[in-house]
Amino acid sequence: MQITILQIGKTKHQFISEAEQEYLKRLSPYARIKQQTLKEGRVQNNPQVTKADEAKSFLEALPKHTFLIALDETGRQFTSPEFAKQIETIKDFGEANITFIIGGPFGLDDSIRKSANLILSFSKFTFTHEMIRILLLEQLYRAMMIISNKTYHY
Repeated sequence: MQITILQIGKTKHQFISEAEQEYLKRLSPYARIKQQTLKEGRVQNNPQVTKADEAKSFLEALPKHTFLIALDETGRQFTSPEFAKQIETIKDFGEANITFIIGGPFGLDDSIRKSANLILSFSKFTFTHEMIRILLLEQLYRAMMIISNKTYHY
């Protein structure tokens, strides 16, 4: 399985970077993970212009033939077992490629939400675009453990 994570802006905090590396290492036996960091949109006084600029970058970087999951606070919420089942279902229906999109500080443009096969929310809370990277990787790892019938209690 190939998982691509398209994200805006470099990871600025070392503790987040270290956590990302740890989960990427844990995930390596179960999936090929490609993180692609895109530049933040033109920072202006208009968040809509910034989001539209970032959406263009996302759509240009999007792999062909992929199941697109956009992370957005308004999306569907799953329990960890439900998320694992969703990943397994996507894989079983022939989509060996899954792409997750993590927006920048202003969130995602409507064009990305409309292009997505699934809009996913981790919580009703709002998280920073850097922090959600760790949460996504941790939940992907947890999903792989559930799919593989392995226990995971860290």
